[in-house]
Amino acid sequence: MLQALRERLGSRMNTYDRLVTLCRLLPFVLRGLREKCFMGRSTGLVLAGKQVSIRYAGYLEAGRELIIEDYAEINARSTQKIILGNRVSIGKYAIIRPGNLYGGEPGEGLRVGDHSNIGPYCYIGCSGLISIGKNVMISPRVSIYAENHVFDSTEDTIKSQGVKRKTVVIEDDCWIAANSIILAGVTIGKGSVVAAGSVVSKDVPPYSVVAGVPARIIKSRLTHS
Repeated sequence: MLQALRERLGSRMNTYDRLVTLCRLLPFVLRGLREKCFMGRSTGLVLAGKQVSIRYAGYLEAGRELIIEDYAEINARSTQKIILGNRVSIGKYAIIRPGNLYGGEPGEGLRVGDHSNIGPYCYIGCSGLISIGKNVMISPRVSIYAENHVFDSTEDTIKSQGVKRKTVVIEDDCWIAANSIILAGVTIGKGSVVAAGSVVSKDVPPYSVVAGVPARIIKSRLTHS
């Protein structure tokens, strides 16, 4: 833990800046130590903001330097757990929810690779499995859904017909810009960019830039003109 703190403070800071930063970090470290006691596995430093809520923390596993910002909520109960890589951050007010908070059937869960972030106010509905690769940037207010409601029958209520779960995959080195929505069953290929406000309902080939509602390919990053 001390080594992780030294790395975070950096060698280029002067003494005053280090002291100020350390004083600001200490409450996060102390809250993180409390949360870490209940987690299934954590190999390093955990920084937890104010009023972070982790329910069923035994289903949560993390690598080195997990950051969970103020008021974020993680409901970790899931068949494949919530597994976060090294240096993953979860922004303020973000929600990770594989299933109902009050019991019922658990969802499948979430995988997040090293050096990826989930931005403030994001909603990650991982009732079906959601797999996020390494070095993925997920901007504020992005929503990802791994299920769809069944509505085939008009005799029964939509709510009573249940859901169909489908895996969502976001491969390495993607940028999902603010206010985008990723729907169930979608794979976003490596190195792709999803423009702000897009609704992604179909697979995105690697190194594509997509935009719109529904999202369409507007260019490839592999072609230079």
